[in-house]
Amino acid sequence: MIYCVEDDAGIRELVVYTLQNTGMEARGFSDGAALTAALRSAKPDLILLDIMLPGEDGISILRRLRSLPDTAAIPVILLTAKNTEYDKVIGLDSGADDYIAKPFGMMELVARIRAVLRRSQDKLLSADSHPLTAGAISIDERAHTVCVSGRDVQLTLKEYQLLVLLMKNQGAVLTRDVLLENIWGYGSESETRTVDVHIRTLRQKLGDSGALIETVRGVGYRMGASG
Repeated sequence: MIYCVEDDAGIRELVVYTLQNTGMEARGFSDGAALTAALRSAKPDLILLDIMLPGEDGISILRRLRSLPDTAAIPVILLTAKNTEYDKVIGLDSGADDYIAKPFGMMELVARIRAVLRRSQDKLLSADSHPLTAGAISIDERAHTVCVSGRDVQLTLKEYQLLVLLMKNQGAVLTRDVLLENIWGYGSESETRTVDVHIRTLRQKLGDSGALIETVRGVGYRMGASG
């Protein structure tokens, strides 16, 4: 099931119609309040979320979804007329899985939805029953929890995904483009600031253990020796 939150009735109805005609179940909502009510009864596989909404805006809704355990892992694609790099960074840093600027083609939208759903499913299937460890950092992929020296650390979805990828490839240098492709589904030189912003906040939340995430100047990042 795909939930589409869009205040423009014409766009909302077209998106829902297109998704239903490409084999997906879809429901449309005009604002955050309607979405919140629907989430109480059923959780979707993915949410399409407009930023410019009446009442609570899309970024605030996204941050709220990411802060709650029962909605934190639901993939979210932002739909918006805003198309500056700053807007993209804010949206992605808030936990969005993808960002599509209006106007967009319906077939492109369908392809991007399928790509996000595929990545989400792959992450679920690859989750290991054994915790990932690096120094004092421990990750339980099944419980979706991160601990540092036994203390729970709250991360956004993107921060969590970055940390998992780095810890699964300890010692290997992962370029910014590789991180963009694996976490956000695309690679672009103009978007590398997105990675840097997330790495910076991730290090801060990990405290002293954040130093394990090493910067390889001009190349990318790696999870350093954990011993």
